[in-house]
Amino acid sequence: MTRATSTAAKRQIKWKYIANYLVIGVLTLLFGGLSLAGQLGQSTVYLLEKMSISVILAVSLCLVVGFMGELSLGHAGFMCVGAYLGGKVAALLSDLLGSGNNVLALLASLLVGGLCAAVCGFLIGLPALRLRGDYLAIVTLAFGEIVRVIFQNTSLESFGGTLGMKTPRFNRNYLFLFGFLLVLATLAVIQNFLRSKHGRAVTAIRDNEIAARATGINVTKYKLIGFVLSAFFAGIAGVLYSYSNYQVESSKFGYNYSIEILVMVVLGGMGSINGSIIAAVLITYLNTRLATVLTGNLAVLQNLVYALVLVGIVIYNNAPALKSFRERVNLKALLSKLKKPVQDPAVIREDAAAWDRIPTKIDMDDLLTVELQQKKAAPADADSDGEANSDAASDETADRKKDET
Repeated sequence: MTRATSTAAKRQIKWKYIANYLVIGVLTLLFGGLSLAGQLGQSTVYLLEKMSISVILAVSLCLVVGFMGELSLGHAGFMCVGAYLGGKVAALLSDLLGSGNNVLALLASLLVGGLCAAVCGFLIGLPALRLRGDYLAIVTLAFGEIVRVIFQNTSLESFGGTLGMKTPRFNRNYLFLFGFLLVLATLAVIQNFLRSKHGRAVTAIRDNEIAARATGINVTKYKLIGFVLSAFFAGIAGVLYSYSNYQVESSKFGYNYSIEILVMVVLGGMGSINGSIIAAVLITYLNTRLATVLTGNLAVLQNLVYALVLVGIVIYNNAPALKSFRERVNLKALLSKLKKPVQDPAVIREDAAAWDRIPTKIDMDDLLTVELQQKKAAPADADSDGEANSDAASDETADRKKDET
């Protein structure tokens, strides 16, 4: 591989790593400018808030399900902890500071909500991560339901009980911008974690836990790190949810919401962060549009249409009969066609292994020229040698004749 080829490969890998940051950053600047200019409606702003929350949840769960290979159904429970405890801190700080749009209250509530969810993730993950498969799913599901029931049965003065807890308001023209910035922070932390030695240990455990344990990897330690990190960002998403909805109700964090987050990860592709982002955006948009279009008596069809769309996507992604169609019609194939235009097979293309493209110490043209000159000079040398031998023979015969006379 030449130096130019290796440099091009490094550039391609670098763009691959920062492509999602660039896209989200451009969208943040675009929608931020439109919001400041007053060109975004309230429904669009609310949709952007929901998308940012869904992306954070999907990316954080992808760390556990996609890269650790563990089935967790308690992500809504960690989100519930962050929403209630972070929302309570935000309400107290807003009362003290006297402003609903206080950035310090928002940052403090995000930190408290994320840390409380991370502590819960540590307490649950320490015994639960020794289990596998369905048993871990049952334990995490039970945790989510227990958390929801606990907050549902609190007093009205503490966390609102069944009526829910009121949270401070924040200007909607700016809240979704904080959501997009938190999405960038989530991507930065999780992607750098996965590219580090800790992330490689996590993926090794997913591929073969017995082999990873045999090589000296502390399986419980690395599983716990990934689980706590995922719970932390779920708690941050819960705080954003409390600010976005102005009221936190425990009924919103049930089993169905955990399944919805899991569907985002599965549809996006196991172990694909970019796929989880795209799936979270599409599913959130689909749910919002169905809730807007199917109103009145048609509202009962919302879950049915949603389920049919998901089934269709799953069949398209996994049906063996559609494999050739998926390989021809996809984003990667389209980009490859745009980068490399189709060439006429009748036109002779240049050979990548031609002599003039391979750097050498000796110029190949000079080397070939010398070889040809030697071949042409060889017959002349042979003639001269023959003439010299004939002259020598004639001299010898002349000397013999003189001796005889």
